[in-house]
Amino acid sequence: MANGEAARLRLERLRAWMAQENLDAFAVRSTSDIVWLTSFDGVFDDEQAHCVLVTAADAVLHTDSRYSEACAREAAGGPIAVDAAVKSHAAWCVERLGSLGSTARLGFDDLMSVREHGAFLAALEGAPGCELVATADAILTLRAQKDAFEVERLKAAQAITDAGFAHIVEFIRPGMTEREVQLELDNYMMAQGADGLAFPTIIATGAHGSSPHAQPGDAVIAAGDAIVMDFGARKGGYCSDMTRTVFVGEPSAELREAYAVLRRANEECAAMVRAGVVGADVHEHAQQVLAEGGFAGKMGHGLGHGVGIDIHEDPVLSPRNKEPLPAGAVVTVEPGIYIPGSFGMRLEDCGIVTEEGYEPFGTSTHEMVIVGA
Repeated sequence: MANGEAARLRLERLRAWMAQENLDAFAVRSTSDIVWLTSFDGVFDDEQAHCVLVTAADAVLHTDSRYSEACAREAAGGPIAVDAAVKSHAAWCVERLGSLGSTARLGFDDLMSVREHGAFLAALEGAPGCELVATADAILTLRAQKDAFEVERLKAAQAITDAGFAHIVEFIRPGMTEREVQLELDNYMMAQGADGLAFPTIIATGAHGSSPHAQPGDAVIAAGDAIVMDFGARKGGYCSDMTRTVFVGEPSAELREAYAVLRRANEECAAMVRAGVVGADVHEHAQQVLAEGGFAGKMGHGLGHGVGIDIHEDPVLSPRNKEPLPAGAVVTVEPGIYIPGSFGMRLEDCGIVTEEGYEPFGTSTHEMVIVGA
């Protein structure tokens, strides 16, 4: 699927939603939402410097001179025009809104800043019949169901991540620090073609592993440790996310028992995932398996989350998601066991939800991996 075709299909989905909500126009301000809607490659950075105004008739990206050349290149032949007019997004939107009539309804996502909301209200004073309408997670909800274009890129990111794991388990030796391992893994993924990291890599050894989001430091890897490694590559604008726990030398009976329970939780929950299953129910099953294995209350976080342009997207596998999972969602399944002062472990895959089940993107093993021998 070409970029332009992806953008056309996404605009169709957004316009169908706008029609349901009786909106004449919609202002898209989140950069991640704009990346998704436009399907432009190699244009956007972390700045919230852009706005797309979508109507039934057209879709126009408002940007500035720092991005206009790259945007025009990516827009060529596609369904989205580019305008680099030197004015605020609010003034620009309201000016374009004038062509829709005196009672146009302009939707916006309620994540818009208070300051910018005020600017839109001020700009609309010149169009007193027009209405500014707050919506919640409109595009984020559309993004939850990935298309073929996105799945291809997610798989490419995962392939780099799998290669990184195969490399790093051959690299690790007792006496290395977490930071040494992190740098080796990060550099290897970049050398394999990653555009960047999906998120800061976690390498946590021994007792440090009981902190789920531990930051790699000077802790030294030693025989008997379990090492939690949570990492991912970014490729073509999309993320991968994988966690593996490896063991330095022969693991203790306690670690073996914990890992067996962890693996059971991962694999039973993955077997449970399919379109129509409620996210909270999958999380609850993980908690049940861990409790049966003697680790009740030792996870603490949600079982999984959506992955795409951002490392954390909808839908989630957690108590707060009472909705059925849609086909096409890409989610992680990542149970964890954390024993403060002793060890931590997590086993995470990322894959797509289908009508028939769950298809992980990765190929890395669930078998116990022993390193540094």
